[in-house]
This record gives sequence, C-alpha cells and structure tokens, in this order.
Amino acid sequence: MDISTAVTRLSALAQDSRLQIFRLLIEQGRDGLAAGKIAKQLHAPHNTLSTHLAVLTRAGLLTSTRRGRSIIYSIDPNGIQALFDYLVQDCCGGRPELCAPLTATTHKNLSQQ
Repeated sequence: MDISTAVTRLSALAQDSRLQIFRLLIEQGRDGLAAGKIAKQLHAPHNTLSTHLAVLTRAGLLTSTRRGRSIIYSIDPNGIQALFDYLVQDCCGGRPELCAPLTATTHKNLSQQ
C-alpha cells in the first residue's frame, strides 16, 4: 500500500457518520447489512448515508452486493488488513516481535468476520 491509499482510507474514517457506519458493519462481519437497515439503526437520512457508504467503498474499506432489491454493505477484510499492516509495518523501532500480539489479534479477528 502506498501513502496515498492509506491517507484515503484514513480520511474516509475521519468523519463521525462514516466511522459509525464502519463500526456497525465491523460488528456484522461479512454478512453485512442492507443500506436501509444501516440508515434505520443509525437514524441517518438515506441520501447522506449513500454518500458516506460510497466514500467508504471507494476507499476500499467496504464492499457492496446486490441481493434482490437491496444493496448489502459489508466490510472488506483485505482492505482493512492492508491499512492496518501499513500502519504497523515499521512498528517498534525495527522490533516487529513487540507488535506481534497486536497484528496477530487483528488478523485473527478479520479472518473470522
């Protein structure tokens, strides 16, 4: 991952509503939620929600799938893991073993999603 992609992904999360959406979808795992259910749970207007979902999807943090008349949004574990790996790649002054518990937990949690 390059710095531009990392900044895009971090910028996508650096807004209240988008961070709430992201955290809600992290809880749901790969099953995700329909856009309407996200709007209902977060009390968000549909038009602004679609904008936020588009930003998170373009950033590589979410995926969308059409199921019938609904669009289901879910986390993109690969995009999230790539960002996390980028953030900690030079962890602990060249002593990556110090970060191993942190990175192992993240890999495990995302693979279970």
